[in-house]
Amino acid sequence: MLTRTPASSPLDVLNRPVWHALTGRQSSLSVGNSHALCYKRTITPFGASAGTGDVDLRAFGELLSPDEEIWLVEKEGFPTPLGLKAVKAAECLQMVASHVSDSEHDFTFFDLGADDAVEMQGLATLTVPGPFLADTWQLGGFVGIREAGRLVAMAGERMKPGNFTEVSGVCTHPHYRGRGYAGFLMRIVAQRILDRDETPFLHTYSDNKAAIALYQSLGFTPHQVVTATVLQKQ
Repeated sequence: MLTRTPASSPLDVLNRPVWHALTGRQSSLSVGNSHALCYKRTITPFGASAGTGDVDLRAFGELLSPDEEIWLVEKEGFPTPLGLKAVKAAECLQMVASHVSDSEHDFTFFDLGADDAVEMQGLATLTVPGPFLADTWQLGGFVGIREAGRLVAMAGERMKPGNFTEVSGVCTHPHYRGRGYAGFLMRIVAQRILDRDETPFLHTYSDNKAAIALYQSLGFTPHQVVTATVLQKQ
C-alpha cells in the first residue's frame, strides 16, 4: 500500500517516480494539489496520488475528465479509484546507469525543441515509444538525427524524481533502423545527465530481452520491477 512516508534513501524515489518528480524538480509542470498530481495534459499523461487513502484517491480521480486516461508507475500496488477502470497494466524493468559505455559511432546530431515539436510528435506517433504529446518536447534534453533534413531518430528526457533523470522518447523511423541511431542518441542523453551530476534511469518492458540487452550494453543495470498502469475515467 502506498503511504506518504518520504523517501528514506536516494533510490527510494524510483519506487514512485511520478510523484517524486511532480513534487520536486518538475513541480512547475504539475496540475493538482497535495493529494494528487499529474503533468499538464499536453505534456505527458502520467500522474500519481500522495497515498491510497480515500481523500487521495478521490483527488486522483478528479484529475481526469470522462474517458480521459492517466498513466501510473508504481512499485507497490495501486487500488483503482472509484469511477476509474484499468485498461492496461504491464511489468516494467527499471534500469539505472552510473556511467555510459563508449560508442562505436559518431553521427551528426541536433538538439531538438519547440521548432521541432511537430516532427517529433509525428515520429513518435509512427513508432510509438510511449506516450508522446504535442508538448512532450518541454520535458527537455531531446536530441535527434536527420537524414535529408528529415527527423529520423530521437531520444530525450522525461521524469525527474530526486537526482534521477529518465531517458525516454527513444525511437527511430522504420526505414532507418539497424544503423545504431537509438543507442548513439541514448548515450548522448545519458552522458549529459551524468555531466549534470544526476543519474540516468529508464523503463522497459520486463519481457523485452532485446531492449534490456541493448541498454546493458550502454551501461544501464537492472534496478527493480515496477508496474505501469493505464486508468481511464468512466
